[in-house]
Amino acid sequence: MADEGTPAEVIEVIGSTGMHGEAMQVKCRILDGPNKGRIITRNTVGPIREGDVLILLETEREAKKLSRR
Repeated sequence: MADEGTPAEVIEVIGSTGMHGEAMQVKCRILDGPNKGRIITRNTVGPIREGDVLILLETEREAKKLSRR
């Protein structure tokens, strides 16, 4: 159980998403593992800001880009 996740640093908060704006879409840089240095887009729930470190259980999947209405 030593390999629980991969750290990723938030580099940009893109905007809110979800039915009621409860989730935030962020760009984050993978800090460790085989995808180190890769920048991906993910959805997060809860308070978040640039510079925070997320622990991602998987780094292959990306969130769909936000559409502007």
